[in-house]
Amino acid sequence: MSNPRIAFVGAGNMTASLIGGLRAQGVAADAIRASNRSTEKLERLASEHGIATFTDNAEAVAGADIVVLAVKPQVMQAVCRELAAQLPDQTLIVSIAAGITCASLQRWLGAGTAARAIVRCMPNTPSLLRQGVSGLYANAQVNAEQRRQAEQLLSAVGLALWLDAEQQLDAVTAVSGSGPAYFFLLLEAMTAAGERLGLPRETAALLARQTALGAARMACESALEASELRRRVTSPNGTTEAAIKTFQAGGFEPLVQQALSAAAARSAELAEQLSK
Repeated sequence: MSNPRIAFVGAGNMTASLIGGLRAQGVAADAIRASNRSTEKLERLASEHGIATFTDNAEAVAGADIVVLAVKPQVMQAVCRELAAQLPDQTLIVSIAAGITCASLQRWLGAGTAARAIVRCMPNTPSLLRQGVSGLYANAQVNAEQRRQAEQLLSAVGLALWLDAEQQLDAVTAVSGSGPAYFFLLLEAMTAAGERLGLPRETAALLARQTALGAARMACESALEASELRRRVTSPNGTTEAAIKTFQAGGFEPLVQQALSAAAARSAELAEQLSK
């Protein structure tokens, strides 16, 4: 990144992952700060990455070009109101808190200032391994350079994709934010099924996990769509076709649609509640 000063408010796992990714990209330690109430988390960040840490949020964000809000949604309003008077108008605000809208952030950070540059992000848990994917939405106040900086920030932990509308973050939450849990559920079910078919549980679990990893890599590294990849491994009247037909007879595709729709609706509902 082009040497912006970055302050993280909140020092949880996602903050640690982002800082680790930035440092791996060559961002200098003295360009990064973090604040948190837990000194234990701060000590770990300072030890692992050599950054300055603070228990006072206002001290941490002083002079920062980018402030990353990485606190729990339930405390976001209090944190924003605490920082409102400390942040210059030109500061880029990056929020990774689920369900907190740009309008709410603007209201809580306003303190009589002009409209702020805000980027909302929805990363997912594989970001902890730098294998994540994040949906990003920028409000109208974010300029081209700030968009580039926000994209580089989230790219430190995986793929970063821009969205055209803030409401699309609910769909991102449904597809990728909650998505890892869907695959874990499938792994649970495949492991249990393998065990019932006579495999030792550890063997069934290893087979399921490695199959998931291999299939994901094939999907990511191929130019073909998932439907075509599936077709190529589904021989007519073969074992794969028998399983696929069973999935589809049970309503697999409509069930996935219902599940993701429920997740997106819940995301919108939580955003409404948190904005009050």
